[in-house]
Amino acid sequence: MNRVILLKNRPKGKPSLKDFEFTEEEKPQPKEGEILLKTKYVSVDPYLRGRMRDEKSYIAPFEVGKPLESGIIAEVIKSNNKNFQMGDFVNGILQWKQFQISNGNGLNKVDRKNAPLKAYLGVLGLTGITAYLGLDKIGKLERGETLLVSGAAGAVGSIAGQIGKIKGCRVVGIAGSEEKIDRIKQKFGFDAGINYKTTDNIKKAIAEACPNGVDVYYDNVGGEILDAALANMNKFGRVINCGAISLYNETEPQTGPRVEPLLIKNSILMQGFIVRDFVKDFGPAQKQLAQWLEEDKISYLETVVEGFESIPQAFIDLFDGKNKGKMIVVV
Repeated sequence: MNRVILLKNRPKGKPSLKDFEFTEEEKPQPKEGEILLKTKYVSVDPYLRGRMRDEKSYIAPFEVGKPLESGIIAEVIKSNNKNFQMGDFVNGILQWKQFQISNGNGLNKVDRKNAPLKAYLGVLGLTGITAYLGLDKIGKLERGETLLVSGAAGAVGSIAGQIGKIKGCRVVGIAGSEEKIDRIKQKFGFDAGINYKTTDNIKKAIAEACPNGVDVYYDNVGGEILDAALANMNKFGRVINCGAISLYNETEPQTGPRVEPLLIKNSILMQGFIVRDFVKDFGPAQKQLAQWLEEDKISYLETVVEGFESIPQAFIDLFDGKNKGKMIVVV
């Protein structure tokens, strides 16, 4: 039999285990042109929370009673497709199933000789590519500028900060514990860190950590931290709106300061960023990240959870900050 994880309910506020359902179905068999995949590694990411809402977005919402999906590394265990052989490993957006059928569309082969397979869900996958392309397409970092990163100890933020250092910038990170602040400075090379949970005035804390102002803000959290960052932006500053995890579980629209005067006065660019808008740039981005990884210019952390049955809880744990870097489930 084949175990499957379904969306049972649309969460109200923070997701809980009651919003997921485990079921079983018959193990599928590939037809002509198809391959049978066995799930090996599953990526859980904050953006999946948005897909649990029944609303229009940049990607279709999950359907109640249907399997969820995310980035997955899978092994080809049976192939009736000339482009794939038994034993190949592939990366793609796949369903939360132990076994599934694919025609190969949307899958990319990955080679464990070049890097650990898990890395293709993190630093060499959408995580690293998101950090790289956000800075490249919107941030347009220049040497000597100041880069501010929120969610700095997370999977995307930690890579973004390291790219900032490679580009010759002063890099300041915002995170939610002293342990995380120590980590971003000691392991990832950030110049300074701000613990937003122990700071009474985040706007002032940013000003002190960024005495020359902020040129580029890589935003992964939104909310009040975004408000404070905008108040510290330099003229012609760029804001990359990559994520808003502080708002994902809110049940009502949130209001904040009116930003128009700041944007106009300082000619600030603030742009939403969806990495899938730049699919044609994935190859060069991954190649550059792989080179930096080989040269030991970037490093990464993973929180690895074991077991197919652990996928929902691993996802929920993201909203409590229990992950160190990329959260991955090993099946």
